[in-house]
Parts: sequence; structure tokens; C-alpha cells
Amino acid sequence: QVQLVESGGGLVQPGGSLRLSCAASGSTFSIGAMGWYRQLPESQRDFVASITSGGSTVYADSVKGRFTISRDDAKNTMYLQMNSLEPSDTAIYYCNAVILNRSWRDYWGQGTQVTVSS
Repeated sequence: QVQLVESGGGLVQPGGSLRLSCAASGSTFSIGAMGWYRQLPESQRDFVASITSGGSTVYADSVKGRFTISRDDAKNTMYLQMNSLEPSDTAIYYCNAVILNRSWRDYWGQGTQVTVSS
């Protein structure tokens, strides 16, 4: 059973920083591309950033220059360093990964709340 578990969310003031983590556990024979998404209540889930197994990254325009995605394959963990946070970054953040178990499948974490407010 493969699981993705996010951590690191919380309440931060505008201009502050947070670091999210996403750890994969279970029978993870190989992990492909990984990414972060965010969602507001009654809204669609929006792309934030992604990273391939080779380390190539893509960012949404709204977070370029402020957020940095990275991964540590030895720990089966992905990170999202978020700096210069704005109230508009408030959302539930979800991690996503394509993982080879018996076959390649798409997995999602349970989400972690990020609130940017003074």
C-alpha cells in the first residue's frame, strides 16, 4: 500500500516562509514525477509546481521566484519551500506522485492547510 503524507503546513504572516514535505511510504519501487497542487473550498485544484525524476522543474506563474520545489529520492520525499507568502497563497496543499508499485499509478496525499494572514 503506497501512501503520500504531507506535513509542514500552518499559519504564517504575509511575507513569511513555510516548508512543506511530502513523504512516500509503502511499496514504492520507483517514483516518477512529483508535484504540488492547491485548492480552495468549492474551487478546482490548481497546479503549483512539479519536478521530474531527473530534477527538471515547472512552476505556476503565480509562485515563480517565491517557491522552490525539490526532492530527496534517498528519503522518498519531496519539498516545497515557500517564501514571501501572500494571503492569496492560502489553500489546502496536496502532493501528487506517479509511483511504480505493480504498475505506474497516480497517488495523492491527504492535504495540508496553509494560511497566510496577519
